[in-house]
Amino acid sequence: MSYLFTSESVSEGHPDKVADQISDALIDNFLAFDPESKVACETLVTTGQVVLAGEVKSKTYLDVQKIAREVINKIGYTKSEYMFDGNSCGVFSAIHEQSPDINQGVERKKKEDQGAGDQGMMFGYATNETENYMPLALQISHMLLKELAVLRREGKEINYLRPDAKSQVTIEYDDDNTPIRIDAIVVSTQHDDFDTEAKMLKKIKEDVINILIPRVKKQLPKNIQALFNDKIKYHVNPTGIFVIGGPHGDTGLTGRKIIVDTYGGKGAHGGGAFSGKDPSKVDRSAAYATRHIAKNLVAAGLCDEVLVQVAYAIGVAQPMGIFIDTYGTSKVKLTDGQIAKKVEKLFDMRPYAIETRFKLRTPIYSETAAYGHMGRTCETVEKQFTDGSGKVKKIKVKLFPWEELDYVAKVKKTFNL
Repeated sequence: MSYLFTSESVSEGHPDKVADQISDALIDNFLAFDPESKVACETLVTTGQVVLAGEVKSKTYLDVQKIAREVINKIGYTKSEYMFDGNSCGVFSAIHEQSPDINQGVERKKKEDQGAGDQGMMFGYATNETENYMPLALQISHMLLKELAVLRREGKEINYLRPDAKSQVTIEYDDDNTPIRIDAIVVSTQHDDFDTEAKMLKKIKEDVINILIPRVKKQLPKNIQALFNDKIKYHVNPTGIFVIGGPHGDTGLTGRKIIVDTYGGKGAHGGGAFSGKDPSKVDRSAAYATRHIAKNLVAAGLCDEVLVQVAYAIGVAQPMGIFIDTYGTSKVKLTDGQIAKKVEKLFDMRPYAIETRFKLRTPIYSETAAYGHMGRTCETVEKQFTDGSGKVKKIKVKLFPWEELDYVAKVKKTFNL
């Protein structure tokens, strides 16, 4: 019997995502001037106020207020009527030095013996239902909001949009777990004042269906375009007026959108957030590494879908173990446990090995903080940073390196595919 599965996304202007982007901008700036920085930075945003808190061990000095304001302005909170804007909001910093008790468990004389920055389990997931090996409902949810942000910045076809927005997509699957149609799409977007609520609801719904949806659909491959149909249930701003939004409408905190950041509810999640953490925190680095494993296993043809789990003890380099679940889609005559043993030998999952494999001590994190950490495009870009003394530094970095399919040949050889 067919079934429905739903995933959601939130825009860069959502208060929790504003907090994530500020935290990751701080990470990038610390790493740009001191790659050995140890950082765990949380951000809270509310009406007219930003609070920065956390632990840092670094040789560099940053103007954290300036960095926070730049992020807020870039997102689009630039008007006083939003009750939260980058030029006038207060920025309070309560960042202090990292605990030496934690640091002693992480640093070692031999970098290869670097311990995990915390205990916990991390998961990676991949499926062949999309070209980027991500769950379809989440991919479309992200695309809706990315394109909505493009329309907002263009200010031509739709000129009343404000930065805060959410989306949700429900897909119908058949008995073989194949997507057969889109059942429902939800879009809630912050907007300027309208003359009447009825006029507002009519205009926004028309623009979402006639402008946003076609632009998103055009970016998708033909087989996914075919899932769009005239029976889709559209819920556009279903609660009505959405003028008050962003940090003025809801307080935002770093790390509250971990399912949006990963797989939209598919697979599993270990519970640890990513943003605001340097790569010695395995919550972040090992989640990227398990995604890399999962994606390369599916791309190599080992299985159609896979979940990869790794677990660590704080201060210990070697993981507790690796777990594999192919959901019965494996193409080799091995149990999932036997597959896991081979994967364990193929991928070095010690924290320092993960850091070096993906060059995680480079400033690559701001781009991850909105529209998902997984399923993104791996590309090399040049970024510019300014420290607290005004020193400017330009750095070439590779974004989303865990999305590379650089282990496909090794997987095929290991499993005789």
